[in-house]
Amino acid sequence: MAIHYPNGRRFEANPPPVKKTGAGTTNMYSNRGMTLEEDLNVTNQYYLEHQLAVIHKKPTPVQIVDVDYPRRSAAVIKEAYFKQASTTDYNGVFKGRYIDFEAKETKNKTSFPLKNFHQHQIEHMRQVIVQGGIAFVILRFTVTDEIYLLDASHLLSFYDRQEQTRKSIRKSDIEQLGYSIKIGYHPRIDYLKVVESVYFTK
Repeated sequence: MAIHYPNGRRFEANPPPVKKTGAGTTNMYSNRGMTLEEDLNVTNQYYLEHQLAVIHKKPTPVQIVDVDYPRRSAAVIKEAYFKQASTTDYNGVFKGRYIDFEAKETKNKTSFPLKNFHQHQIEHMRQVIVQGGIAFVILRFTVTDEIYLLDASHLLSFYDRQEQTRKSIRKSDIEQLGYSIKIGYHPRIDYLKVVESVYFTK
């Protein structure tokens, strides 16, 4: 079955090959071949199993364009397209509070391009904040395998003034305004530890 992204690019199910770093050595975390999304899904499953939080990735809507009917009782999807999601990637409940966040990666070493965020995602996070929910983004710099949690209010500020300043967020700004998340095993990306210290101590 052929599945395509909204821009028409074909979806590839296989993960990219592992890249070696340094003098023939492999980064112990990158070696797992896990994307940020996969790491977060495993983390959220850990949270659920240990009754710490209920947080899920929202399914991406798919538009089916070609279906084959080999027999009356069966249908085979031959071609489909991922639709543009209308909100962010993840949402759920933690300690009675609504949580909503987007997860993004970049190969850029010194900044995070704002073009990675869509207007509808920005507006959705803005509405979540107005309603008193917790909204943030989790950003991964893939080259150095560094992960940060950045409150949505900071993202909105950078996004709203990008035409007057710059179309990316400097890594130094993310380091100053955001919170570093260490990569572990159980859970893999313990972002709730940061959420609890940031949003539940006020």
